[in-house]
Amino acid sequence: MAVAVYVAFAAPDVWLIPDVAPLTIALRFVTAVIVLMAFEILRLAKAKTVWLDGTCALALILGYVAWLCPAVTTKYATSMSYYMIFGAIFMMGANLFFSFSFRLSVLTSGTVLGVFFVALYGFFPSTPVYHLAFGLFYVSCFVFTSFVNWRLNVERYNVFLNAAEARHQHWEATERGKALLRLSHTDYLTGIENRRAIDRRLDECWSAWKNDGREFSVILIDVDFFKRFNDRYGHQEGDRCLTVIATTLQKLVERHEGIIGRYGGEEFIAVMPLKAQGEATYIAGEIRHQVEARAIRHEERPDDTQFVTVSVGVAFISERSGAKVEWLVREADLALYNAKASGRNCVRTFDPTLRRPNEDAGKLVPLLAAAIDRRLVSLVYQPIFDLRDGQMKAVEALMRLRMPDGSSVPPGVFIPVAERTGSIIELGRWAIKTACQDILASDRLATVSVNVSPVQLRSPGFAMSVAAILEETRVSGARLALEVTEGLDMEMQPEVLQCVADLQALGVEIWLDDFGSGYAGLSWLRAIEFNTVKVDRTFLHDCSDQRGLTMLQDMVALIRNRGNTILVEGVETEAQMSVLQNLSIDRVQGFHLGRPVSADLLALNA
Repeated sequence: MAVAVYVAFAAPDVWLIPDVAPLTIALRFVTAVIVLMAFEILRLAKAKTVWLDGTCALALILGYVAWLCPAVTTKYATSMSYYMIFGAIFMMGANLFFSFSFRLSVLTSGTVLGVFFVALYGFFPSTPVYHLAFGLFYVSCFVFTSFVNWRLNVERYNVFLNAAEARHQHWEATERGKALLRLSHTDYLTGIENRRAIDRRLDECWSAWKNDGREFSVILIDVDFFKRFNDRYGHQEGDRCLTVIATTLQKLVERHEGIIGRYGGEEFIAVMPLKAQGEATYIAGEIRHQVEARAIRHEERPDDTQFVTVSVGVAFISERSGAKVEWLVREADLALYNAKASGRNCVRTFDPTLRRPNEDAGKLVPLLAAAIDRRLVSLVYQPIFDLRDGQMKAVEALMRLRMPDGSSVPPGVFIPVAERTGSIIELGRWAIKTACQDILASDRLATVSVNVSPVQLRSPGFAMSVAAILEETRVSGARLALEVTEGLDMEMQPEVLQCVADLQALGVEIWLDDFGSGYAGLSWLRAIEFNTVKVDRTFLHDCSDQRGLTMLQDMVALIRNRGNTILVEGVETEAQMSVLQNLSIDRVQGFHLGRPVSADLLALNA
């Protein structure tokens, strides 16, 4: 645009200074061609902005000098005296037309001003008034345009700073978003992918198999006897152990272009893009060998191995895997359980002849979530009698679930699903509140016992929720008993022990259920002051021979020496009642004495 305007001024040259117009016009075109060529060369060379600006500034000075030098020699002095005013355009171009830096614009316009004064006083004779007026005009143009250029540069600089800050904030927000996304898909302890990320990857692999036939395998890895490791070496060492194993698995799995994630407490999952089941089994074997090769000491194992090992379950994608990727994970889970049942520290591949996952379990998840609102869950009560006077002293509340079609679901089926999904927390609160309202609030019996899950005892605020129920139903805590079951699920964790202590502070009785059926009964008897200990029914049923009777006698003696009330469950015959009477058992429970019934049908024998 500047070149076009510069060349267009050839017309005034012809009108005002015709004697030198051919020379000025020729110089205009030569200057224009030189400038355009120089600028194009710099553009093709991808020159920096400073070189482009410098070229434009030099072109302004060169264009002004190339026109002014022959123009001042014209014999049309009067016309030239007016025509020289257009020289100010070059100063305005330097300060206003181009986006020069302030220094470059002042240097360029100042040079044009200097050339003007040289021409005015050296080559263009005129009156002093003319010199003064014209000089003041040029100086005023220089000062004004320079000031405006300075203001524009300040504004441009502020815009630049704001834009730079906006870009930086956008970059920070983008990086923060990426970091949060990585964090949401990363296991906080081991640094590998977490369950959410693995589930997403599984869905992607499943879609790729469905659409493109790309096969893959799922490998589940479980650390053997990890609870014993934590108990022996502490949770910090346990965390370090999991981190070391995760690093080992990550290097191995990623070498085979797979992905590894932490799927549970001490359980890991690998998703491998493999073409044959044999490859998956081979990699699973490598996983087992490499973890064992790390030689992490584990002296509390019940077997002869002294190091940390893993059990591995493998499932390969196939048409039998069903319509959901969850079925493939369940197949790997079945294979893992098979590996544990085979003695641990081994690899097992899914066998289609193994028992398939219960298809009803998946249907129970939404059912359990809405069971209370839809009134599909209920309580029945089984009497507990005092063997000395034959009076009913308490009842045990037992949860029942029915399907919408009216068919019942065994507790052994829906309770594990409720525990796994967390529904047991809400169901457990409902059971405690309902039992208090049915039995205790109406003073029908002195005591009601309710079974509680380890999931409930580990749940934050469980003891507080029990206190709220007692206050709402206006029932004394001493009339409520909560039964905890001895077993592997009842790990002696600090939060569990604290919850039990908080419940006892409310006056709630704590009973130990199914004593003798697990592995930690004596530890629990030592750690917690149980009000009542319920002997597992299998010991009573084994009393048909002397060995079984002796076992029951020894167990009763052990509990009696601890000072706990003894309750034997599973009484089904009169002969079993006689045995218990001879042993002076405190309380009894069983079908022989009374079956579980609803609160309305409960026969009260005060």
